[in-house]
Amino acid sequence: MKSCIQITRGIESLFGTRDENIRLLESGLNLRTRLLDGESLELEGDEPQVRRAERILEDYVDLVHEGHVFNNGDLNSYMRVVTADPEVSLRRLVESGKSRSFGKKVLAPKTVNQRRYVDAIEHYDLCFGIGPAGTGKTYLAVAMAVAAYLNKRVSRIVLTRPAVEAGEHLGFLPGTLQQKIDPYLRPLYDALFDMIDAEKVEKLIERNVIEIAPLAFMRGRTLNDCFIILDEAQNTTVEQMKMVLTRQGFNSKMVVTGDQTQVDLPSGKKSGLFNAAEVLKGVEGIAFVNFDERDVVRHSLVQRIVKAYDRYNELIGAGRQLALKLGNDVPQEPMTEPPANTAVEIPEFPSLA
Repeated sequence: MKSCIQITRGIESLFGTRDENIRLLESGLNLRTRLLDGESLELEGDEPQVRRAERILEDYVDLVHEGHVFNNGDLNSYMRVVTADPEVSLRRLVESGKSRSFGKKVLAPKTVNQRRYVDAIEHYDLCFGIGPAGTGKTYLAVAMAVAAYLNKRVSRIVLTRPAVEAGEHLGFLPGTLQQKIDPYLRPLYDALFDMIDAEKVEKLIERNVIEIAPLAFMRGRTLNDCFIILDEAQNTTVEQMKMVLTRQGFNSKMVVTGDQTQVDLPSGKKSGLFNAAEVLKGVEGIAFVNFDERDVVRHSLVQRIVKAYDRYNELIGAGRQLALKLGNDVPQEPMTEPPANTAVEIPEFPSLA
């Protein structure tokens, strides 16, 4: 089936950098496209897929005519969702992911799970965001913390993460205690500087309005009127996770983020994030939002890398289970003893004399 959609405005944004958006539409819906006269896009493929592409492109044309601007790979992120899920329309995705002001940044959730994540942070006092790298877990949590402070819903922001090295042993680090721990906390600083001017961040840190500290400094404290973020929670032990979760005081929110595929704990140590997901499942007032490779909003290559690792781990896991099953199925030969009164030959050894 062939169809033609008139696109008079926003054709460059529709195609994207190196035509990545239109190629995503083609691969996601298994169809072919051709640009005619610079203003019409021809679609060719199976009828159900062509109809879906028509609805997506009609939504795009209407949104552009209404003045909506797609920035910084927004359309590519939306395309991933609408091509993967036939129940989601481009218009509904764009309108439900309404833009919010986070300091000097105006952001909108780019995927369904990001929208669920932001809503969960708003409505629950404790929220877990679990998923692979690049899904916006930390960035959106910091953005929500900044918004809560600027709107005077909390008086302080507390950002913490375990100081665990990613498979390396850096040894002695020179400088003050703050200089030693800053490299571990750099992702939190980066997100803050995106939301608030660097000079203002420094002043807020000096006044302890924003506190960035390693996890070890949390013991024994009660954090009232705070927005608390525990980042890289997959590198907490079970004891550390319990300790930090019980720091939450009155009028406080806590967001815990982690990537279950990047655990840097010593071998044999169980991750506190995995344990918390088991222990707290079903507890009232706690939300869990799980991300997957479709929520990656970094370079499109990152999404493919995450998917490849997931597929590889599934194959390795299946192979191990099969090997264990085959090993258990091998029949064991019973040990036999020689009959009674049967001479057993003993080998001769050379004399040492």
